[in-house]
Amino acid sequence: MAPQLDSYFKQVDNLAESFINRLRDAVAIPSISAEDARRGDVVKMGMYLKGQLESLGAHMEARPLGKQPGKEHLELPPAIIGRYPAKKDESKRTILVYGHYDVQPANLSDGWSTEPFKLSVDDKGRMYGRGSTDDKGPVLGWVNVIESHQKAGVDFPVNLLMCFEGMEEYGSEGLDDFIIAECKPGKFFADADACCISDNYWLGTEKPCLTYGLRGCSYYSIEISGPGQDLHSGVFGGTAQEPMTDLVRVMSSLVDGDGNILIPGIQELVAPLTKEEESLYKGIAFTMDNLYESLGSKTGIFPDKERTLMGRWRYPSLSIHGVEGAFSAPGAKTVIPAKVTGKFSIRTVPDMEPPEVDKLVYSHVDKAFKNLHSKNAMKCYLQHSGKWWVASPKHWNFTAAAKAVESVWHVKPDLTREGGSIPVTLTIEQATGKNVLLLPMGSSTDAAHSINEKLDRKNYIEGIKLLGAYLHYVAEEPMKNA
Repeated sequence: MAPQLDSYFKQVDNLAESFINRLRDAVAIPSISAEDARRGDVVKMGMYLKGQLESLGAHMEARPLGKQPGKEHLELPPAIIGRYPAKKDESKRTILVYGHYDVQPANLSDGWSTEPFKLSVDDKGRMYGRGSTDDKGPVLGWVNVIESHQKAGVDFPVNLLMCFEGMEEYGSEGLDDFIIAECKPGKFFADADACCISDNYWLGTEKPCLTYGLRGCSYYSIEISGPGQDLHSGVFGGTAQEPMTDLVRVMSSLVDGDGNILIPGIQELVAPLTKEEESLYKGIAFTMDNLYESLGSKTGIFPDKERTLMGRWRYPSLSIHGVEGAFSAPGAKTVIPAKVTGKFSIRTVPDMEPPEVDKLVYSHVDKAFKNLHSKNAMKCYLQHSGKWWVASPKHWNFTAAAKAVESVWHVKPDLTREGGSIPVTLTIEQATGKNVLLLPMGSSTDAAHSINEKLDRKNYIEGIKLLGAYLHYVAEEPMKNA
């Protein structure tokens, strides 16, 4: 039996303006986790969220996460965790949801058209403000779901566990250990049956999606040094082996102009493409014009949609990001840098194990440098890494969400992966041992992390309906493919 959601949907529509005002209140709190001076505002936002949920009868706790590593004068913002209803109903399933209440930095002087911490709604229903789509809109979506159920007199279908953090935009410091500890038997998150994260976006602007995969990221530095100090090219050019020349030659051996990774052994680590997986790409609502619009040019590598999406989602990529220590200002400066550090990363996919990737990278870079017969010194090292994640879109958590999408948007969702990383996804999956679903609210044009970040009114209000509908469908979906 499909859940009867009409009265719930109607209540969401009736409360739409108050939900927008709630988002307005949240956007007004500049909860920038990367700026020390804003730490009080991050905590204020966490307490605002806690208060909103407590006023609806949820059991909420603000759990301290300790001092910030490397900045011991700063306390990490608390993990805001909760349960609704406050007392567990043993007859219902338990769903764990995650989101974050911190935001990226933003200043009007960056090029914003409106004040970034004042929600501005234009005549097309676009709601501009930092954090509107990433991730305050989706986080408040769960608050709004609870309120709409109460005011519609509709029984809440599940036990909802909540985990909201305030450091996502600054590496989620302190969170992994906390989640792992709270998933142990008898702890706060121990009884989750499935998990849901709403912190990503539709592939386009017209069609909702469910996301079942993310690439990992291994980020490396190559440091080459020789002279004891920077040199004048007029005096020393032609007499000293130059670190910058060595670095350019080594980095040019990593990847070609068509994105093919030139490090031996990398491609052999990649899981082969199956016919079943290949078939998932055909019907996805995406065109090459979508890519060109995003790029601002027609410089795509592949001519077709399928290979382009695979290149973004299911194959690895290597990107060169920059050089530290080299002259980069406007104008001309005839300097020979004494030490330069090149930065590059590999986006990893199934079945690439990070230690195996590290081994191949170090071996290749070492060989490429030795082949130069340079008298300079080189070291290559890993800065950080996060593993890829992939779930089964056939799991009952996903099939329930797909039915919810159809009930709200009247279309089957695309099943997508993403080229970026959301490290907490893997942490939650491994700590709970349960399926994790990524259920986005916003669209591809929301400009998260950029100037003029926005969330469309329609995506916000229909997204609240979707989050609620998902809870109803996941409450009764047969637990097959678990």
